[in-house]
Amino acid sequence: MSPARQPPLVTGISPNEGAPWTKVTIRGENLGTGANDLIGLSICGHNCLLTAEWMSASKIVCRVGPAKDDKGEIIVTTKSGGHGTSTVSFKLLKPERIGILDQSAVWVDELNYYDMRTDRNKGISPLSLRPANPLGIEIDKGKVPLKDLENMFPSMSGDFTSENFSATWYLIENHSSTSFEQLRAAVGNLKKQASKKNEGSLAYVKGGLSTFFEAQDALAAIHQKLESDGTEKVEGSMTQRLENVLNRASETADTLFQEVLGRKDKADSTRNALNVLQRFKFLFNLPLNIERNIQKGDYDVVINDYEKAKSLFGNTEVPVFKKVYSEVETQIEALRKLLLDKLLETPSTLHDQKRYIRYLSDLHAPGDPAWQCIVAQHKWILQLMQNCKEDYIKEQKGIHTLGGVSLELDRSSALNRISLSAPVKRGGSFQTPKDDSRHYKSPQQVRFVEKLSDVVISQLPNFWKLWISYVNGSLFSEKSGQVEKLKKNARQRQNDFKGMIEEVTRRLVQLVRGALLPSSLTEQQLRQYGGWDTKTPLSGVWLTQVIHTVRLSHEALSALEIPNDLLQVIQDLLQDLRVHCLLTTLQHTEEDVKRLAEKEDWVVDNEGITSLPAQFEQCMVQMLQSLKEPMECKPGEINIIWRVIHFIIISRFSSFSLSVDLASPDLFGSIQEDFEQHLLIILSNCQYLERHTFLNLAEHLEKNGFTTAEKIIRVSIEALRQLDEYLFETYIEKKSDPIVGSLEPGIYAGYFDWKDCLPPTGVRSYLKEALVSIISVHAEVFTVSKELVSRVISKITEAVAEEMSRLMQCVSSFSKNGALQARLEICVLQDAIEPYLTTESLTSFKQALEALPQLQSGADKNRFSPS
Repeated sequence: MSPARQPPLVTGISPNEGAPWTKVTIRGENLGTGANDLIGLSICGHNCLLTAEWMSASKIVCRVGPAKDDKGEIIVTTKSGGHGTSTVSFKLLKPERIGILDQSAVWVDELNYYDMRTDRNKGISPLSLRPANPLGIEIDKGKVPLKDLENMFPSMSGDFTSENFSATWYLIENHSSTSFEQLRAAVGNLKKQASKKNEGSLAYVKGGLSTFFEAQDALAAIHQKLESDGTEKVEGSMTQRLENVLNRASETADTLFQEVLGRKDKADSTRNALNVLQRFKFLFNLPLNIERNIQKGDYDVVINDYEKAKSLFGNTEVPVFKKVYSEVETQIEALRKLLLDKLLETPSTLHDQKRYIRYLSDLHAPGDPAWQCIVAQHKWILQLMQNCKEDYIKEQKGIHTLGGVSLELDRSSALNRISLSAPVKRGGSFQTPKDDSRHYKSPQQVRFVEKLSDVVISQLPNFWKLWISYVNGSLFSEKSGQVEKLKKNARQRQNDFKGMIEEVTRRLVQLVRGALLPSSLTEQQLRQYGGWDTKTPLSGVWLTQVIHTVRLSHEALSALEIPNDLLQVIQDLLQDLRVHCLLTTLQHTEEDVKRLAEKEDWVVDNEGITSLPAQFEQCMVQMLQSLKEPMECKPGEINIIWRVIHFIIISRFSSFSLSVDLASPDLFGSIQEDFEQHLLIILSNCQYLERHTFLNLAEHLEKNGFTTAEKIIRVSIEALRQLDEYLFETYIEKKSDPIVGSLEPGIYAGYFDWKDCLPPTGVRSYLKEALVSIISVHAEVFTVSKELVSRVISKITEAVAEEMSRLMQCVSSFSKNGALQARLEICVLQDAIEPYLTTESLTSFKQALEALPQLQSGADKNRFSPS
């Protein structure tokens, strides 16, 4: 249990003297823990609990009643502390009586004045002396809505001062949970109050009862005296004279008091007027207050005052009230128009839009201001987008100078905030440079797309959030009573709003297509969204930046949970931009590779290659890096890797077109003597590409996310081998034809005949010349690339062996010496080129030997047997 509190102690009262009903402030210690804890308060012996207002444990405010004692203590009694004491006293001053001729500012007792301005549903301090609790028991406000009570008791009121007062309404509203015993106590309180009202007049009669009897006796004695004298029937009798005297006295009294009574009537009229003004000063001051608050922008105060005035005087029949209230309605109508104008004003923030919509809802504005705002914002966004395009086209045509900084993308723009939150490295995607000067270097179309995207990203999110608030009803306050109706209107307009979003995204896409992909638009669309100077197409780097910008816009809009079907047009645009960027990059790469032929200096390094393979590899790596972002497949995008395979093959063929052109006589002209050496260099480059460059490119392909890198390299190597084979056959043809062509004339030089020849003494000159030619080719190839020596010499030996076999097979017959000479030359040739013999050349040599007669003598066999 909590410890007992100390009894109340009053240590001060202010003022310490006064007339009855003076408002005093009592201070002290332990004056109670709350209003319910205070159960007794007496000043000078008079119970002042009815007017007491507990402020705190050290302060109570009340009014002093008409106590019998002139001076007395202030005693406070609480439930927690019991009966208290006082160290101070209060002196009660008796009011002076006002004579009949004394002027007074107060004619009536105004203590029971009832303040009509106060809200009937709010509790009132006892200091106002309004009988806010006529039953004298604790009020327990119920939870029955006021609207339900109005429906249950039509044309009635729960206000006990109203002519249409309903006791049932009052009990449901204020004592719905009160027990029956408490209600019985309340009945007793009402009876006591009624008896007190009658007690005053009854006591007055009891106190003056003897006076009434004396007056009655005097009147009876006079009547008897007059009857006994009989003078009451004689003219000029005492009764007649008394009547005349009384009449004159009455007229004189009226004359004397006419001025006083006139002043009284005037004072009554003035007081009544002041009383009305005081009681209803809220209404009379309302027009001026509304005007001042509108000027200050305190629309909440205006709306609250208007709602209060509407509830109190909306249905009044008093002419003066109706006149003032009509003026208020005129001001409110002007306020509705002002707020609607501010709502439809652009640009405006989402916070202001919601605020103005809520104000108009509270003021019961006609129509649907929220939808009007959405329509206005939609038109504003479309106009911003169109203006952006027109401004940049004018600037492109030279109408705007570099001073048009307002068109530049601000570093604090929505697009940059998103870009900074998700930075991207250069090489696979675009990272916006920090140098603001790039805006004057970048193409107009790129800057336009950035600005256009910034407009959409900065405007569309608030537009979407405004719609969401409109649908869920958060734009409207409950007190407007129209939330459900407006939410229903919003649901009915969902298709209209969806069309607005589609129009904004479609306009964004069409404007971007007009700037970058004009071929994807119809002629009519080009007239509306085109107009750009497209003579100089954008490079792949700038297109990559555009893709990055559009992706940021798509991600920002997707984050708002806008349905994917409304953003599909942006996905389609991204798809076309990626393909366009891909084609452009590959086309530029193809042109760069073709221009590599102009840079060929034919200087061979230690590995037998020129700088061309390295330049080609560098060119391809740069292309792969620039294609990283366009090729990257974001969620919802289509993979376009198959297009890369196709065009990389095209670029690879283009990279070797210079080699094919090298075989063209028109290219070399005066440098025909270098043609064979250049063919060797090209073959060496091809060999290096196959063994090294394409393997490096495969690694780069895998590193950049190309899942089909193996297939790309395989197809490229096959095409490379075809080119290599063509060049190799060209070179072999150039080198082998002279050697092969010299064999037959050399064999039959000097009218040589296989049937009639001298015994062999050694190989003849033609064979030596052929071997010297082969050695010369060997030296030429070796100086370029020793890795090509075996391949080239083997191919030449195949041609020589095949020619020797043909020539031997064409001889009809050999003499013994002829056969020995032929066998000698064939064996010497075979032994000389033995390191480079192939299956084909061995077969040819075998066929050539088989065409000769077989050796018969042992000496001949020993001569040609291996040593």
